[in-house]
Amino acid sequence: MTQMNAVLIHSYAAILSPRPHGKEQLQHHELCKPSPLSFKEFRPRTSVGASNLQVVKAVLQTEANTEISEIKKGAGKRGKLDKVVLAYSGGLDTSVIVPWLRENYGCDVVCFTADVGQGLNELEGLEQKAKTSGASQLVVKDLKEEFVRDYIFPCLRAGAVYERKYLLGTSMARPVIAKAMVDVAKEVRADAVSHGCTGKGNDQVRFELTFFALNPKLNVVAPWREWDITGREDAIEYAKKHNVPVPVTKKSIYSRDRNLWHLSHEGDILEDLSNEPKKDMYMMSIDSEDAPNQAEYVEIGIDSGLPVSVNGKSLSPASLLSELNEIGGRHGIGRIDMVENRLVGMKSRGVYETPGGTILFAAVRELESLTLDRETIQVKDSLALKYAELVYAGRWFDPLCESMDAFMQKITDTTTGSVTLKLYKGSVTVTGRKSPYSLYRQDISSFESGQIYDQADAAGFIRLYGLPMRVRAMLEQGI
Repeated sequence: MTQMNAVLIHSYAAILSPRPHGKEQLQHHELCKPSPLSFKEFRPRTSVGASNLQVVKAVLQTEANTEISEIKKGAGKRGKLDKVVLAYSGGLDTSVIVPWLRENYGCDVVCFTADVGQGLNELEGLEQKAKTSGASQLVVKDLKEEFVRDYIFPCLRAGAVYERKYLLGTSMARPVIAKAMVDVAKEVRADAVSHGCTGKGNDQVRFELTFFALNPKLNVVAPWREWDITGREDAIEYAKKHNVPVPVTKKSIYSRDRNLWHLSHEGDILEDLSNEPKKDMYMMSIDSEDAPNQAEYVEIGIDSGLPVSVNGKSLSPASLLSELNEIGGRHGIGRIDMVENRLVGMKSRGVYETPGGTILFAAVRELESLTLDRETIQVKDSLALKYAELVYAGRWFDPLCESMDAFMQKITDTTTGSVTLKLYKGSVTVTGRKSPYSLYRQDISSFESGQIYDQADAAGFIRLYGLPMRVRAMLEQGI
């Protein structure tokens, strides 16, 4: 799946709540001190984090960015906007977008970074990068708990899987990020939002449909659909021209998107469908051949279709998922290689790592086999396909998706209990399950005779159930 060129950022909370629409308090970068309705300008600061975070070096001059500072307020080359909130990662593309927005729309640029679990190293040095690129402010918001509680867990409860394999890792992250951008835009009184998604991918749709649903008054600027930059070399030239620092890092041959749920890989050798992924490509999981020779058992506690504990220990949604990522990753769980149909029409190949999510899907689905009857499971599974398509297409805030979610919540009221799974060299095997609402009765299912089920009753059932087939055969045979 095409990833947003700017990979955004990921955290924890508690059990499921209604889908968020209201305004939430923003959590800002530690040295950006907000007033109630606005944010202060950048101030010199030291590094945010721990000494083990790698500092990204810059190859350009460190003196004042004179060319950017010379861009005056007023109409730009393409029009006039007052203030734009930009989804920002600090990578080449989003760093270039900052001066491009100022040059073409004469606007103030507020950079927004969402932490959805992509890793602390992604946060290092962002404030200085944004400032040097010409942004006036940086807002960092920790969305990890909200992401898992309000987006991942509802999809898990619904059993949403796109095209038989894809567990919707990127698809679920975009609406939570876009919603936060709308909140920030309101807080800083911006009249527009912007993103770094390409015109070929799914993410542009996911971001913009969320913007439309939550604040249709916002203008949306998508530079990749407007500018003349066609690739990395053009972007580097533009950056040099505008004195924007270009990170000196080894560029990955793959396009990746990482959050607390998954890690995706696209591009380079994967574009040839005959190529097997290289062993060193994976980052969240060990190769199954190298996994421990000893199996590990894990018990997942579930309440109304939602995971609440691991091995008897109650955890917040984000903490629970993080722990299962670690457990599943060391056993090579959750790797898939698939060719999928993008929303925009083309097929693409993606390789995904979803260790914790794969364990959770197996557990929830197994518990439903105890608590849901045949007709309910069939209806739920049929709706899950549509639910997954809506999420993949960015229609998270569509009334249809919200109505289906209400159905999923109601139908899983009794999906409570625990499931024990065996993890071994890439496989997940259910070894035990129990629920106080189980529809399984050993006294009925046993091959021994019982009072509730009389085997002689089956004769009449078979005659009635098979009556249409019997009548058709009589017709064909002239009986």
